Amino acid sequence: MPQSDVSPKGQSSGTHRTGATTATSHKGTVAAVSPSPTFSPLYRQIKSLLLQRLESGEWRPGEAIPSESELAIRFNVSQGTVRKAIDEMAAENLLLRRQGKGTFVASHDDPRAFFRFLRLVPLAGGIEQAQSVPLECWRAKAGPEVARMLELNIGDPINIVRRLLKFSGKPVVVDEIYLPGSIFGTVTLDMLSDYQGSLYSFFEHQFGVRMIRAEERLRAVPADRSSAELLNVAEGSPLLSVERVSFSYADKPVEWRRGLYATHEHCYFNELG
Repeated sequence: MPQSDVSPKGQSSGTHRTGATTATSHKGTVAAVSPSPTFSPLYRQIKSLLLQRLESGEWRPGEAIPSESELAIRFNVSQGTVRKAIDEMAAENLLLRRQGKGTFVASHDDPRAFFRFLRLVPLAGGIEQAQSVPLECWRAKAGPEVARMLELNIGDPINIVRRLLKFSGKPVVVDEIYLPGSIFGTVTLDMLSDYQGSLYSFFEHQFGVRMIRAEERLRAVPADRSSAELLNVAEGSPLLSVERVSFSYADKPVEWRRGLYATHEHCYFNELG
């Protein structure tokens, strides 16, 4: 009988040597696991299997995943091991625990997800409703910089989106967004205009792409004529430039965006520690 990549039920969630082993799939069949000479905690192996389920779309954003006891039986491990894997995924905003209801796949429809990827708050305090206003959308071929940021080949098809983000009806952010054509197919202005929700929610529902994490670089720049007109500021006014690469499952870069933020009424807020 093939050997499982997880230890028998009841084993602690300590380290477990990963060798030329196999893993039981959700249908009860056995799938090969790549040999590795390193040690990996058992709960991390369970986390990897859960991530595979999310990436494959077996559990969709907003849907409940099986209970800890069901997963423990499926993977032939203790319930505590499953709980530790889920705890880590919840801390990473991949899963969402709801008291008395179970554990759900995190979704960009959750209002809390919006602030995770837009750290802009009004100087006066409070919470403002953001409105995304698409300006342009077109197909192009990846140049050297886009190809490098999105790990594409030069000349690969991409979608480019320009949009305004308004708060309380005032333009605050202008974004230029680059998306791989191999993942997003064709994005049109009508599609963006018709969707009621955040851009990341649109990507999630329309293309099955969920942003897991992002890397940003911030610097101050003067407003050029185009951005000054869009943001209703004087040319040369200081703007916050935010360059972001967003990653989906398996740490795959799926979006590169360059944003300009007007900060005379807003600030970029981030909590550390």
